[in-house]
Amino acid sequence: MTTPELPAIVEQPDTEEELERPYHLILLDDDSHTYQYVIRMLGAIFGYSREKALGIASVVDSQGQAILMTGPKDECLLKQEQIHAYGPDPLMEISQGSMSAVIEPAT
Repeated sequence: MTTPELPAIVEQPDTEEELERPYHLILLDDDSHTYQYVIRMLGAIFGYSREKALGIASVVDSQGQAILMTGPKDECLLKQEQIHAYGPDPLMEISQGSMSAVIEPAT
C-alpha cells in the first residue's frame, strides 16, 4: 500500500505587512519665501487651486509646517524632490533656494 502524497505547504505572507505604511509630506516654514511663491509652487507641483494653496500657506505661516499630502513613501519622495528643486523666490532678495519639506510616517 502506498501512502498518499501530502499537498505542498505554501507560506502565505501576512497581508498587513505587505501594505505600505503611509507617509506625510510636510512643508516647513521659513522667512525667505512669500505667500505668492508658496501658492505658485503648490499649484505647479500638486495642481492645487489658488484657494487651497493659500490655505496651506496660511497654515505653514501660522503653525510652522503643513501636511501637503499623505501617501506612499515613493510618491512623497518624488514630490519632496520637486519642492527642493523649485528654486528661490524671485520676489525676495534673501531667498537663496527652495523651501524645505520633510517626510514622516503617518500615524
